[in-house]
This record gives sequence, structure tokens and C-alpha cells, in this order.
Amino acid sequence: MANGQTLVSHTVAEFDRRDRDWYIDKGVQALVFLGGISAIVFIIGIFVFVTLQGFGFLLEDFSFSEFFLSPWWEPTDDEPTYGILALMAGTASVTGLAMLVAIPFSLGASIYIAEFATGRKREFLKVLVELLAAIPSVVWGFIGLSIMNPLIIELFNVPVGLNVLNAGVILGLMAAPIMTSIAEDALKAVPDRYREAAEALGATRWQVIFKTVLPAAKNGLLGAVLLGVGRGFGETMAVLMATGHAINIPGSIFDSVRALTATIAAELGETAVGDPHYQALFTIGIFLFLITFLINLTADLVVRGVRNQ
Repeated sequence: MANGQTLVSHTVAEFDRRDRDWYIDKGVQALVFLGGISAIVFIIGIFVFVTLQGFGFLLEDFSFSEFFLSPWWEPTDDEPTYGILALMAGTASVTGLAMLVAIPFSLGASIYIAEFATGRKREFLKVLVELLAAIPSVVWGFIGLSIMNPLIIELFNVPVGLNVLNAGVILGLMAAPIMTSIAEDALKAVPDRYREAAEALGATRWQVIFKTVLPAAKNGLLGAVLLGVGRGFGETMAVLMATGHAINIPGSIFDSVRALTATIAAELGETAVGDPHYQALFTIGIFLFLITFLINLTADLVVRGVRNQ
């Protein structure tokens, strides 16, 4: 009789434990699901908010030819104009120069980490790259303002050191860590049998890298570059502090410019909520959102493509 009661109690306890584990499992699944969709919900919410704030300008004051083809951004004049051509040129020039700086650094660092560094040295370099990516943008802006500015004036004998060159170098150093991480992952994803086959044919170490590994990882490397472009295109504080913030279509790397993101950061706090200037800034935000979304989507599709190969 006692053995029967013990068996029943053990059976009941087993059912209770299974029920508890089932509820815990379902709760964890619900939390993971909520965490997974939260990013999508937040992005959609941000886009809806930005669109609603700039919707009035799009309906009433927006002119495609003036907005995209005019270099005159004068929203506070008696007859305001809302042309972002000069702002787009400033953003493109800074981002383009930043990529010229970042691509050689990031590609060289990723090749060394993936193909030459071993053991603790590789882990140390990977951690160092991640630490560089964690430096706040305002710190990079102070470097451009207090170090790069007088250095450029002294080296190139120009009146102002806050220009495309300053911002391009700073932005390139900011984008290099994330590009290095993605590029290193792409190089490590190349199967070792590719390297072994090339070495068996008599290729040197550098020939293996340049003629076998890099071509096999080209999609991943392109994805790294696109992510770096997205990082540079959406940067605000460092660009605001290092460009000189002058509305100008640059003719050289020593010209001061103004970026789209810096314009929003500098002017949004001085506008009245709901007026055309306020709505025009949010329209710039919509344009930036779409551009960065397309860049990151393209990079993600490229990286997914290389993983599936």
C-alpha cells in the first residue's frame, strides 16, 4: 500500500514538473518572439512618426525640382527655399572620401587578422577592433575639431581645417572597424580547401590570398563596404563638428560643407513644431531613412548571398 502511494505521488510530481516545464518553455518562446519582432516594430514606428511629421510639407510646400536640384537651403528667409542639392553633395563628398580612407585600412586589417594572425594575437586584434567601433562619435568629432583642424591648416596652408578632408578622415576611421569585422568574417568563411588546393598548385601565400581567397569572398567584402557606406551616410555629430557646417557644393577636399544629418541636428531645435521648416527637416529625415535602409538591405542581401554559396 505504501509503495502504491509512493508511486502515485511520484507520478503526480512528474506531471507537475512536466506542466511547469511546458509553461516555462512557452513563456521563453513568447519572450524570444517579442524580442525578435521588437526591432521591426520600432523601425516601423520610427518611420511612421517621421513620415507623419513631414507629411504636411510633402503635400503643400514640396517641389521635387527645388528640393533635389536647388543648392539653396534658406528656410528662414522671407521667401524660404528648401533645396538640398548642396547638402547631398556635402554628404556624398564626405562619405566618398571616408570610403577611400576606410577600405584600404579595413581590408588590410581583415586580411592580416584572418590569414596571418593566430592565437592570442588574433583575439587581441579582434577585441581592439571592437573597442574602436565603440568610441562615441562625439569623441571622434572632438578629435577632428581640436587635432585634425590645426594639423590640416599647418600641413596644407589653408585658412580653415574644418572641411571635407577632415570629416572624410574622421568618418573613415569610424567606419573602418565595422568594415573590418564584416570583411574578416567573409574571409574566414572561405573554405580551407580553396587555400589548400591553391598551395598544392604551387601558389605563394600572397597569391593564395589575392587570386583565391579575395575573389571567393568578394560578395562579403562588398557587403562590408556597403555597411561602411551606410555607417558614414548616417553619421551626425562627428560630421557636424568636422565639416565646417557651410552650405556649399565642394570644389576640393579643402572646402567646408554641410551634411544632411548635421543640418537636422543643428536646426531642428530652433524650429517651431509644425511649421514648414520643421516639416522640411523631417522630409530630409525620410530621405535619409530610405537611403540608409536601401544601403543596409543591399548589404544584407549581398552577405546572405555569400553565405549561401
